[in-house]
Amino acid sequence: MAFKERTLRLCFYFIYPVAATKGLPNCVSKVELSISCNNLLDKDVGSKSDPLCVLLQSIGDDKWTEVERTERVKNCQDPEFSTKLHIDYHFEKVQKLKFGVYDIDNKSVNLSDDDFLGGFECTLGQIVSSRKITRPLQLKAGKPAGKGTITVTADETKDNRAIVMEVEAKNLDKKDMFGKSDPFLEFFKQEEDGKWQLVHRTEVIKNNLNPSWKKFTVSLHTFCSGDLNKPIKVSKGFYAHSDCICQSISKKQKKKKSYKNSGVIRIKDCKCCSISYSCRIYSFLDYVMGGCQINFTVGIDFTGSNGDPRSPDSLHYLSPNGVNQYLSAIWSVGQVVQDYDTDKLFPAFGFGAQVPPDFKVSHEFPLNFNPSSPYCQGVQGIVDAYRMVLPQIRLYGPTNFSPIINHVARIAAGAAQQPNAAQYFVLLIITDGEITDLDQTRQSIVNGSKLPMSIIIVGVGEADFKAMEFLDGDNGVLKSLTGEPAARDIVQFVPFKQFDKAPKEALAQSVLAEVPNQLVSYFKMRNMAPVNPPSPTK
Repeated sequence: MAFKERTLRLCFYFIYPVAATKGLPNCVSKVELSISCNNLLDKDVGSKSDPLCVLLQSIGDDKWTEVERTERVKNCQDPEFSTKLHIDYHFEKVQKLKFGVYDIDNKSVNLSDDDFLGGFECTLGQIVSSRKITRPLQLKAGKPAGKGTITVTADETKDNRAIVMEVEAKNLDKKDMFGKSDPFLEFFKQEEDGKWQLVHRTEVIKNNLNPSWKKFTVSLHTFCSGDLNKPIKVSKGFYAHSDCICQSISKKQKKKKSYKNSGVIRIKDCKCCSISYSCRIYSFLDYVMGGCQINFTVGIDFTGSNGDPRSPDSLHYLSPNGVNQYLSAIWSVGQVVQDYDTDKLFPAFGFGAQVPPDFKVSHEFPLNFNPSSPYCQGVQGIVDAYRMVLPQIRLYGPTNFSPIINHVARIAAGAAQQPNAAQYFVLLIITDGEITDLDQTRQSIVNGSKLPMSIIIVGVGEADFKAMEFLDGDNGVLKSLTGEPAARDIVQFVPFKQFDKAPKEALAQSVLAEVPNQLVSYFKMRNMAPVNPPSPTK
């Protein structure tokens, strides 16, 4: 279907490398859960149970709300329910679920008067990361429901359409002092709260005032949430219909009558089409359900600017309840990411401290002091290692990020040699913000943008985080000192103080929201399919 057959409200905004605005992505996918059970308890006299399965989701404070329920299957101890359960999936949240199986012997929708055949609790992340899980049913904690088991299989429900677009520009303004501009385009869709979310960024074309960008394809779900009438922003203060071939864009105030515009953008090709299986666009859940492991690594700032850990004024001071901002960040992010790593073994490093036995400064030391095996068992293992190492080291300096980024990049480079999308790496750096190797870190990030990795930076304390915001790339594509642009955006920075009084899950939602698109952008750039691609659909 060509776009000239429909009206699509577009807003064209030409963005130079010094003026990019990045909205907070809201990665929502629809997941369909198929339920079956085996060896259910028999509660009926003279016949078998009539089971039904209900899905509940936690809303906090040990409260649950019903999402959906299956049909009732009569006289069956091994039901396979035909009614699918549907739920919104958010990668950046820990979504706690509870499945309850009941023997239904009346027409009431209230389950309190029905026999409970067993239940099972997990997170949605655990389900989608395995795609299919089978677990024993329990009547209560520690009490199994006989030999009863429940099997949950997840599938993503998605729109199988995509936007295909090719764009060029003519006679753009010259913005660079010593050369022509390095232009690129960014496309944003409008969320329900009115904010604009980045959905696609073209490649950078260097030193060109008449650029023609490569044709690109973006799934309709990503581009406009499947709604062809949703406004798309590509320029400020200008709306056009999609059947317009050429439109002018203005970025200047008309200070003199001779001014016309700052360039012309032409949509060379724009259409909506169904994605054939041979050229399909894989989603984040396609990769995760297809076997991609997300490896989590932590880097902790132990430089002197944090203050003496024994002083209540120190950012490393452990409060009477045993926490601080560093531990809060580790818990918040780690609890989400751990669902996507089967072995739950997480490397954890420190930097900027004098380390025993000779107390030389190290910018990449394992928290467990075991260089050959720097792994901690689960998020709790990272927390325990942090508490153990804190009194044994001396906070010093300087604050160098590049060594630990390069460490993860070396491992990611090995994974990049695999023929399919088997591994992705997320590095969490927690720092007080006083970075000293900015140029080296820029180069490390640019190098890392070509590898299967993302970098999350959480700033603790009250320091000036301008350097962190620069690395985040909010002001355009990050470039190395030599001018090499990042192949894709892989850094997300947030200051912890913004979430000091927010719900505990808010930090993770903010820093992890971009990871799904970053993961997909890498494997798409490499044209890599999931380890176990989904079956073709009609």
